[in-house]
Amino acid sequence: MRKRPIPTRRFIKPSFTSLIEKKRDGQEFTQEEIRYIIDSTLDEEMPKHQQAALLMAIYFANMSAQETAILTEEMMLSGEVIDLSHIAKPKIDKYSTGGVGDKTALVLAPLAMASGVVVPMMCGVEQEFVITTLEKLSAVPGFKGHMSIQHFQDQLARIGGAIAEQSPELAPADKIFYDLRLETGTIPSLPLITGSVLSKKLAEGAEGLVIDVKWGNGSFIKDLEQAKQLARSMTRVGRSMKRRCVALVTDMNQPLGDTVGTALEIKEAIALLKGEGPEDMKELVLKLGMEIVRLAGVAGSTLSAKQTVQRHLTDGSALEKFKDMIRAQGGDTSFIDHPEKFPTARHIRKLPAPKRGYVHTINAAMIAKGVSLLGAGKDAAHHHKIDYAVGVSEIKKVGTQVKQGEPLMMIHYNDEAKLEQALNYFKDAYRLAPKRPIPPPLVVERVA
Repeated sequence: MRKRPIPTRRFIKPSFTSLIEKKRDGQEFTQEEIRYIIDSTLDEEMPKHQQAALLMAIYFANMSAQETAILTEEMMLSGEVIDLSHIAKPKIDKYSTGGVGDKTALVLAPLAMASGVVVPMMCGVEQEFVITTLEKLSAVPGFKGHMSIQHFQDQLARIGGAIAEQSPELAPADKIFYDLRLETGTIPSLPLITGSVLSKKLAEGAEGLVIDVKWGNGSFIKDLEQAKQLARSMTRVGRSMKRRCVALVTDMNQPLGDTVGTALEIKEAIALLKGEGPEDMKELVLKLGMEIVRLAGVAGSTLSAKQTVQRHLTDGSALEKFKDMIRAQGGDTSFIDHPEKFPTARHIRKLPAPKRGYVHTINAAMIAKGVSLLGAGKDAAHHHKIDYAVGVSEIKKVGTQVKQGEPLMMIHYNDEAKLEQALNYFKDAYRLAPKRPIPPPLVVERVA
């Protein structure tokens, strides 16, 4: 199972308490110590309360770049590592830290496939209230996100891409740590985020990774400086593990695109795959798509990368690849050809602007919570049925001028009681001002 070398010199096992104290006092762990921590976690030798204390010590005392790289590699090697070397094409994946209305994965995977890149994409859990890529895809009748590693490999070899549920056989140590991080308030730790994301992504067999680090009120990273640090941490660790890595720090201080929901977002993704759709989504898809084809070596220059991506978006080839993937995973492709077949909500009402002015700020997280209350997201128990029809559309973005009573967005709902709850969030999400604000740039920084 573990594919790593047997240490040559004898390692004297330290006590768990001494390891916690070492990190608490800001010292660096050796490779053997990190390996011992991972093994003791997997074998359930380290008690949970000491694992929790260790995570908190890492949260406060941080980890060096080298420690983070070792942690990532040891977590990756804690389970299966998928070997895709039998597939000749370049294998690049894309990861986003998660954002409200972010349907880029739905467009980028088929776009990369159309450009001759193999996309091995496995999706894990998202932060609360954020609708996952797989939840959006489940709006397509018959679509299955769950597949075995063998099936995943076969589909990649056959059609060049898959969007699947995270396999429990990959990086099992991360799953243990992640659940504990949720309980101990240590989710925002940069080395732990880096290790968690990269251990799973690199275990999928990707040779390179394009990372979209979101910052702002709709992301779990609220601070721009922290987002830049995370982008640097991820690319540095990726490189040290001999993987090509590039990260874009992008704005999440308003929802992406014009819709938030499940079926509504799939429809928007289909429009984007026809070269239509909202400008901000187009810009982000273009920028991330260019990074993927350049990292894959499919396009040499920036110009040829841009032309490749634009061509496949407008000539229908990316849309065909999307249908190939939906079909391969059991989905009904007639919904892609005829998006009007997706369920629509019984009621649509506008959220009126309380006064005239410019949209000054939008709290994306509040919109996500409101949409979740309408029935689009999963509840705390993760078991209720998603209402695919509900959500919001025609979102007025930052910098837009509105008259009093004009819709700030359209709310699609099926249940009056749920609407009443959600309305408070939607109303509170918007701030209007008399002066036009300068909308924030979508891509703040590129880290390679």
